[in-house]
Amino acid sequence: MMYLEKDTESGQSSADARVRPSSIAIRPDGGLEAWMVVVGAWGSSFCSWGWINSVGVFQEYYEKNILKEYSPSKVSWILCLEAFFLLALVALNCIVGYFDKRRSTAFGIVATGSSAGGVVFPIMLSRLIDDIGFPWAMRATSLLILVVLTTTNLTVKSRIPPNPSPFSAKEYLIPFRRISFSLISFGNILFAFGSFVPMAYLVVQAVSTGMDKRLAQYLVAIVNGSSMAGRIGVGVLGDIYGPFNAWIAVTYAAGILVLSLWIPATNDASIIAFASLFGICFGAYAAIQPALIAQISPIEDIGICTGLYFAVASFSQLVSGPIAGHTLETSDSSYLGMKLMAGILCLAGATFVLGAKLYATGYKPLAKF
Repeated sequence: MMYLEKDTESGQSSADARVRPSSIAIRPDGGLEAWMVVVGAWGSSFCSWGWINSVGVFQEYYEKNILKEYSPSKVSWILCLEAFFLLALVALNCIVGYFDKRRSTAFGIVATGSSAGGVVFPIMLSRLIDDIGFPWAMRATSLLILVVLTTTNLTVKSRIPPNPSPFSAKEYLIPFRRISFSLISFGNILFAFGSFVPMAYLVVQAVSTGMDKRLAQYLVAIVNGSSMAGRIGVGVLGDIYGPFNAWIAVTYAAGILVLSLWIPATNDASIIAFASLFGICFGAYAAIQPALIAQISPIEDIGICTGLYFAVASFSQLVSGPIAGHTLETSDSSYLGMKLMAGILCLAGATFVLGAKLYATGYKPLAKF
């Protein structure tokens, strides 16, 4: 309404007002304002996904210290609830209005924020918990998050005019009528479930094989540090070969790594190698997701489609840890069943997204998409 009133006051015709949506659809693909939005979105990724990617530190600390009388599956409910409520990045929607051809690159840059957070938080928390205790460690990290999110709130803004409408539950079902969106959403549910297992249990499993606790605490930082290469690289690959092709490749690779490298990993070198390689794939997966949605969704529906995509995935994050923990408890503390489950679910998720690509391209497996 505000935009229409401004046009009327400036003497523009109604025809000019009608062409305004086309000017919004032409995105600048750069400029100071656009890159400042990327900076702000990077901060939100640092604080949200960066924190979620540090859950392995908390799982190990809780199991060995303040919650040692509880089973791994019960402890993991705390971390999965945290991921369930944090799994949202509203700032990502704003990037779509500023970037088109360089969209995957912009998303890749933003996604490096979670890698940076996933490196900073585990090391920071491990050191602070030992030096000043758990309560003050939480206060110190909260202060860091406050500073970063203040910058985010000052720089992120939407280029697409808001178009509020009365709430209707039916509107939230419309995207699922599109077969491609339903397939990528279900594929993401499966992959998110499978990939969250090593993120949560890698440290605990490493300690159980005899790895020194001080070295094991750095595994989460290794995963997230290596994920930065995947996040940046997949953005470039997504712009060249298409976001779907990039997503499918890295998620299949992640599933293969879980089955072929994590299962037989019983020494420090093999576990660190898995952490490094899986981190690259996981980072690439996380970075390219928004571009996947933008590829098959109308620009005016990007917000609701992104929200639905992450909302349904959050339920898999909610139950993945407890189910994996229960699998561990019922297999005499053997991690084999948990690892098999994680790898198979990763491969299944990649297959559903491959199906979405084939459907959207008219069953052309080599098409850029």
